[in-house]
Amino acid sequence: MATFFTFPNPVNERAARTVAAGVVVLALLTLVTQSKVILVVLALGFLGRVLAGPRLSVLGWVAQRHIAPRLGLPKFVPGPPKRFAQGIGATLTLGAVVFAFFGNPAVAWALVGVLLVAASLEAFAGFCLGCWIFGHLQAWGLIPDDVCEACNNVTTRFGRAEDGERAPATSA
Repeated sequence: MATFFTFPNPVNERAARTVAAGVVVLALLTLVTQSKVILVVLALGFLGRVLAGPRLSVLGWVAQRHIAPRLGLPKFVPGPPKRFAQGIGATLTLGAVVFAFFGNPAVAWALVGVLLVAASLEAFAGFCLGCWIFGHLQAWGLIPDDVCEACNNVTTRFGRAEDGERAPATSA
């Protein structure tokens, strides 16, 4: 059971960007319709991905199993920064749920707007804002080096399947 609640490491960046594209669609739908139901679905998806990677997320599972394999060979990146980014998404969406139901809905929609920008950067430009923040926190010593050894050593690179290399097996 303990292995069920793990996050993959390494992560296929193509799957991560596919998930981000799905988040963009859901966030846009949430903002356009101001639907609390879609907002809750979005928050539960982030919570599931933080807890167990794609295992508890329909969007994550579909991206990893069905969409990303059709986009080409995997491109591997470290998992811990991606999990951190999912945690930021969970925090934003859970905060938005609280504000939408119990506080100020305008704040909820603003939080979804921030999420929309971050997910768009990941989906369309390949820039993971959460990963960038993770890297800075690790550089400042706020995240221990052993959380992501590949992140703190710039000479360590995850192999790309298209280069004929295999990604190293690491643990989160």
